[in-house]
Amino acid sequence: MRPALLTPACIPQAPHDRESLDIPWSLVVDLAARRINLDGVSTLVSLHQELKLPPPVLEAVFRHLQQEKLVEIRGTDGQNFLLSLTSAGHKFATDRQSATHYAGPAPVSLRLYQSTVRAQTARPKITRQHLHRVFSDLVVEDEVLDQLGPALISQETMFLFGSTGNGKTSLAERTVKVFDDAIVVPYAVEVDGQVISVFDPVIHRQLEGDCPGLDPRWTVCQRPAVMVGGELSADMLELRLDPATNIYAAPAQMKANNGILIVDDFGRQVIPPTMLLNRWILPMDRRVDYLNLSYGLKFQVPFELMIVFATNLEPKQLMDAAFLRRIPNKIFVPPVPDSSFVEIFRREALRQGLDIDPGIADQLIRLCRKLGGPELRACYPRDICKIVACINAYEERPPELSLSDLERATTTYFAENAPNARVQPPPLPATTQTNLGNLALAVQNFLPMLPTPIT
Repeated sequence: MRPALLTPACIPQAPHDRESLDIPWSLVVDLAARRINLDGVSTLVSLHQELKLPPPVLEAVFRHLQQEKLVEIRGTDGQNFLLSLTSAGHKFATDRQSATHYAGPAPVSLRLYQSTVRAQTARPKITRQHLHRVFSDLVVEDEVLDQLGPALISQETMFLFGSTGNGKTSLAERTVKVFDDAIVVPYAVEVDGQVISVFDPVIHRQLEGDCPGLDPRWTVCQRPAVMVGGELSADMLELRLDPATNIYAAPAQMKANNGILIVDDFGRQVIPPTMLLNRWILPMDRRVDYLNLSYGLKFQVPFELMIVFATNLEPKQLMDAAFLRRIPNKIFVPPVPDSSFVEIFRREALRQGLDIDPGIADQLIRLCRKLGGPELRACYPRDICKIVACINAYEERPPELSLSDLERATTTYFAENAPNARVQPPPLPATTQTNLGNLALAVQNFLPMLPTPIT
């Protein structure tokens, strides 16, 4: 990690004593007791690694626990004292565990979280050349890139729409690459004595290197890109309390702060699109969100992120004019032209290690239009090349892509439109047909014998 990636004003400074700590002292004491109870035997070094508290603060915690006769020194390990809880300390830790089981990195205050997130608001500097480099691994038309560039500079909500398979999700996933700076993310946030876990190793990619003076309760990361799809439900947009541990998990939009939140396949979520937009209409306008603790306490968090909706549905099918107005960037991703289709095919064949004959791309276009319809889609070359590679592996042949392989692969891929795709059942044997005829005649003769229903 290069220090230049971080703006000095965005670096929260480490507290140097108990008085400069921004969270309740009782919470810190409880956290240390739970950690020592969990470890069995700890040292100040191991507590620093686990709780991310600066050494001066940990020393103050140790002296407090010692004065209260909650911790004792069991020995030494080199220059480190081995610490463990006394009987009173075990009772104290067990009692405090009823409030929460959290024993991870110490949280930061809500006030500090709010100010730091706002100081890290994305202001990307994007040019046409920069955008071409960002999307160089994709084949994207200049018309689409020239709409994406200003939209990304604005950091306003974006709507990508068009036919399925033309690269909307791939475009959305790469939007985070326009950022060339870093941010700091807290491991957790404290609100009214409760702990909200924010850092998610699946989402937040940590950067290596030292950042002098940084509060260890924060970690340096790339700007996050959070993707949600059809699984998105209403509860994923709110704080989630684990009843077994009493630890809150931050919602998706809070984890995406200072980055991008991608709602893929918009309109097909568990939560209806209108309900989702109603939930975010105020945050998108005012850049603030409101969350609730389990007992009703409401508090404000920043909503400093860019939302990217990707869908193959028409915008007017999903929202009314009021919502459309609040999404200023509506970008249509069109079907790929022949020239782009050929380039995608060349790259995919190369990626699969397939040798291709001259003119085979034209044959693929002909087959795709014959079996898949007039529109060419960006996903066709990738999917069909994978099928051909599997055919070669199955038949133990060298990797190659011939016309016969293409015909075989496209027939598999476009099964619903392929010739003879709908298999007709074989004709019944003559004896079976005779028996069925006799059965039908018997039923016909029997029906008049049934009693007439009473009305």
